[in-house]
Amino acid sequence: MKRKIIFYRTTEGRCPVEEFFDSISSKELQKVTWVLRIVEDLDMVPRQYFKKLTDTDEIWECRIDIGRIGYRILCFMDSGNLVILTNGFGKRGQKTPRDEISRAEKYRDDYLKRRKI
Repeated sequence: MKRKIIFYRTTEGRCPVEEFFDSISSKELQKVTWVLRIVEDLDMVPRQYFKKLTDTDEIWECRIDIGRIGYRILCFMDSGNLVILTNGFGKRGQKTPRDEISRAEKYRDDYLKRRKI
């Protein structure tokens, strides 16, 4: 089952993932795009690229490692094959920052609330 990736937008029209893309180099963006294509195309995506975060409200992370830097794009699933990307960041430590997870959960709640309208 092919997945479709879309970007979350706030009610004001901001797109946090696009803002993240604008903050990284074109070479880094190439690798990010390559990983997102894997998430879209493969039925079984290896955990090194796509993994559900524990102790979250159905938040997943796309994992992109470039050298020593780990980039993460948080997302959630909708309607089985729709992946909504919420926010991205460069990861410094082992754990995904709680404030980034909270932001993704807030965006997820907003998306689901507005979707029902």
